[in-house]
Amino acid sequence: MASEEELFASVDALLNEDPHLPPPAERARLREAAGITQARLAAALKTTTQSVKNWENGRSEPKSPRLDAYQRLLNGWAAKYPAPGTAPAAPAVSVAATASAEPAASGVGPANAPQAPAVPVAATSRPASARPAAASRRPAAKKAAQPAADPRFPHGPLAVLDGDGSAYGVDGIVLDCPATSVVELVEWTLRESGLGAPRLHRNGKDSDPLIVLTAAAAVKLGLSERLEGHEQRRSLRLPEDHPVVKQVVKAKWRLTQRGFGPWARIYRKVQGRERQCVQLAVLSWDALDARSWPGVAEMEPADVARVLGVYATRVITPRGSTAVSGLELMTALRPPTRAVQDPQTGNWVPGHNPGSLGTEPMDPAPPEATPEHPVVVNSGWSGGFLDEEAYQWVRDVSLLTDEECTLPFAVGLDLNTAFLAAAARLVVGLSAPDHFVGPKFNPKIPGSWLVDLSHVEVDPRLPSPFTPDGTRPTGPAWYQTHTVAYAQELGYNVAPLEGYLRRETGAYLDPWHDRLKTAYVDTLADLGVTKDLDDRQFLAAMERHKDTDPAMAAVLAAIKATVKGGIGKLRERPQGKRYKEGERWPALQRPTWRPDIRAAIISKARVNMHRKLTNMVKLTGLYPLAVLSDCVVYPSPGASPLDFLPYAASGKPQPGAFRLGPTPGLAKLEGVQTMLWAVDLMEQGYNPARHIKGGDAVLDEGE
Repeated sequence: MASEEELFASVDALLNEDPHLPPPAERARLREAAGITQARLAAALKTTTQSVKNWENGRSEPKSPRLDAYQRLLNGWAAKYPAPGTAPAAPAVSVAATASAEPAASGVGPANAPQAPAVPVAATSRPASARPAAASRRPAAKKAAQPAADPRFPHGPLAVLDGDGSAYGVDGIVLDCPATSVVELVEWTLRESGLGAPRLHRNGKDSDPLIVLTAAAAVKLGLSERLEGHEQRRSLRLPEDHPVVKQVVKAKWRLTQRGFGPWARIYRKVQGRERQCVQLAVLSWDALDARSWPGVAEMEPADVARVLGVYATRVITPRGSTAVSGLELMTALRPPTRAVQDPQTGNWVPGHNPGSLGTEPMDPAPPEATPEHPVVVNSGWSGGFLDEEAYQWVRDVSLLTDEECTLPFAVGLDLNTAFLAAAARLVVGLSAPDHFVGPKFNPKIPGSWLVDLSHVEVDPRLPSPFTPDGTRPTGPAWYQTHTVAYAQELGYNVAPLEGYLRRETGAYLDPWHDRLKTAYVDTLADLGVTKDLDDRQFLAAMERHKDTDPAMAAVLAAIKATVKGGIGKLRERPQGKRYKEGERWPALQRPTWRPDIRAAIISKARVNMHRKLTNMVKLTGLYPLAVLSDCVVYPSPGASPLDFLPYAASGKPQPGAFRLGPTPGLAKLEGVQTMLWAVDLMEQGYNPARHIKGGDAVLDEGE
């Protein structure tokens, strides 16, 4: 039985707890019922009107002594102005008591109905209490806080932690994080922060919360401001005997195989249905690559949170580089398993999710692999490989006409996320490849075909559609289905000698394409580039879009990097000087190591490019000077694409050729130079498409 001292100690602890405020909406109702303006309330509490606004929309919380004064005021108003339909509250009862009873009342339902785990309401629990918005070193104008889409994660997917304990979240929220060590930070994030994001597919998993550390926060938590040898970013990690790593292990937390580096995952084994995992990213350790996240690492914490928050909402909560995030997005949208009922026991167990790549890695066919792959090395394969890569082609200078050389300009067009456009409605193989000898070609079957396409005639002023360098094939070679189908589309007979084909197929990338396309279009629209603009307006908007909002411009760059990086990860090569040919490398353990899917995307993108080049000849008589991946350079009578792109008499763009616009697959201006500049580069063996954007300045650095 508890002693009197123990009971009084427990009661004193309750009395000493910080007061809990009613929900933000109730605070606003009570103030309005009393006829008090936000400005007058701010003056009484010796604070700013903006702070009062933040308290009433859930962005932040007051701190003592204002917290106690505000609580007392709200208690008094609650006694005078009870909520409609409720009995007047006794003067001695705290408004917080009413607020804390609300969830119980709303939880009435079937006894077996699943209940969401209890989480702190936005910025109401003391450990996750938010600082006033003025604590940000660069407070930016934010939209009013929106109700959380998932009540389990009221504070959004992530936060950027600064050295003073301020954790900047989405929509302007600033949480107060008391952690002074990495272990305390992990505990706070999982237990009190209210951070995380719901799953993107009903059979998937919720996104783990992300905490981004500024340099000051890293130092406060016992980490160094910079990692030694940061020029070798891929292999960066803390040594196992580092004090922080020891603390993590001692507290029975785990690190993934990549250790504690710029992106660190700290976790414990799943208990029941609850995941226990936190993702950390250290800004000063180059977690945000400047090529994918231009300028973000130098932004203020609130702006970093805005950039990453928009990306997390539109794409996925980052879990590493944009390439890693692109690959993770594929799995999140096509989870490998789903719950199925065991017919013998009746229990629900994990089963294969149709349309996904499953849980087990799959070896490619020998021609689809890389030369160092065990499938190739162990079998002694010498039959050649797929060479489905993007274009790197320059027209022979001797094929330029006098008329072309007298045109004043060379204009570069760039296709918006061309590889993303190629992923739309792309049917890929979902099962292991089967080998066939002399198969009849079927354009609906994804796979690799050994075919001789050297007999296909192509105008020498255009690149061959069958090779990355645009040269004509000289004999049998391995091609992906789309490449062979295009030869058939051109009217040529194709007779495969061999094939590695897949029986089970599906449009695996469709949800990935759809989500990234929407993210790309919406972000461009935020920068003033919308679908309703005509071509002149579009070109003008694109010229200034990066200066409109640097934060959103960084999101756009990250989305584009996610597309290219995710596709590249499908055929990730071995890394490290110690690797020996024939050994398996870590990437091969992923079901998403699928070089055949990468080849299908690039093949379709290259064929799409050649089809447009051919249609441009038919509609305008123009031939390209050079092509580099998704950029093409044309001779032009004017300095604008409007001077040579084909339009109908009505003013509408001609279908089939290059068209300007903000959606994937449509074109934008890449750059303009003089025709003399382009010809000079071609004569030196350089590709004008590589340098059309930057002009002569890039040539000083070499090709």
